[in-house]
Amino acid sequence: MAVYLDASATSPPAAAVLEAMAAVQAEAWGNPSSLHRQGQAAAEALERARWQSAAALGCEPDEVVFTSGGTEAIHLALLGTADRGAPGRLLISSVEHPATEAAARQLECRGWTVQRVPVDACGLLDLDALDEALEPPTKLVSLIWGQSEVGSLQDLELIGRRCREAGVPLHVDAVQVVGHLPIDFAQLPVDLLSLAGHKIQGPRGIGALLVRSGHALDALQGGGGQEGGRRAGTEPVALAVGLALALELGVSRLAGSGGLDPLARLRDRLWQQLHPLAGLTLTGPDPLQQPQRRLPHHLSLRVADPEGRPLPGRALVRALDRLGYAVSSGSACSSSGTAASPVLRALGLSEAEAGSGLRISLGPWLAPADVEGFPAALEQARQELAATP
Repeated sequence: MAVYLDASATSPPAAAVLEAMAAVQAEAWGNPSSLHRQGQAAAEALERARWQSAAALGCEPDEVVFTSGGTEAIHLALLGTADRGAPGRLLISSVEHPATEAAARQLECRGWTVQRVPVDACGLLDLDALDEALEPPTKLVSLIWGQSEVGSLQDLELIGRRCREAGVPLHVDAVQVVGHLPIDFAQLPVDLLSLAGHKIQGPRGIGALLVRSGHALDALQGGGGQEGGRRAGTEPVALAVGLALALELGVSRLAGSGGLDPLARLRDRLWQQLHPLAGLTLTGPDPLQQPQRRLPHHLSLRVADPEGRPLPGRALVRALDRLGYAVSSGSACSSSGTAASPVLRALGLSEAEAGSGLRISLGPWLAPADVEGFPAALEQARQELAATP
């Protein structure tokens, strides 16, 4: 069985999560809006999951809106906020997830303008450009906190303060951050925060949007008025229970390591082993020199042959899979259909360089022994591709 090093794409559900969901499916399968015993059992399980999630994220229970995942949470944040009042300008970064780009295109169809704030060669936001763009007619900012392809971790405290000073609401895509950094929504200078269960060993099909109390948000779909009128539809109780437990397990794991993700040590050790190999170039912030600016479980590389010519990342992924390691060549959610990553292009790389990306992302299921053979496998895959006509 392959060693799974693609946590940024998805993660295997934790055994405890699967057990908790199975128990809910057996004992609390009713509709939580129903008044009979089966419905009330489901309602109790749902609200317990909401309180448990809120405790893990440092927010109030009524600030948690369960969604079908990160993509829906992002759309609800942007479109639900933008529906209030006349069109304005949305600021996003030039390295956003495809879900944010898709929501931005919908706003353009509604008369909004979208401005992309540039990033530097490591994927970190140009703060001077942000300051200039926060002037009217900007009405909303949406930023990816931890970039899934290159691992850059934005200075959210600084960015959030600047948005607050400008009076502009801020949404953050925290899909890659939750479970790897402590989250205290009450203290964060943000108005909306999106997350997904399947990135943190929770179930697929559920995520959440945290909505600051007092922030006006319109529902994207009508119906029964669930989730405080912000997201209609019968709630998936078992999925909510699985998400809540996954969040709780993540908090416990971080607390047991002094608030730091223990995966950072494994990542750093792996990078020290990879760094001397020929043909590898780090993308994103250096984990040893700027650990606070990089996701703690994340490495991303560009790979070249002995002559320095970029090797195709997708071919490297297939070669490594044959050698027993599951990695990625970029965002699993990209629908560009091209080999070159738009994110790597935004970092100033050429088309060929942007097609040579390789992402290694670690999860709590890994032990140091699991990754010991990866550097040799990567070198073997690189030599095999370099020798291919």
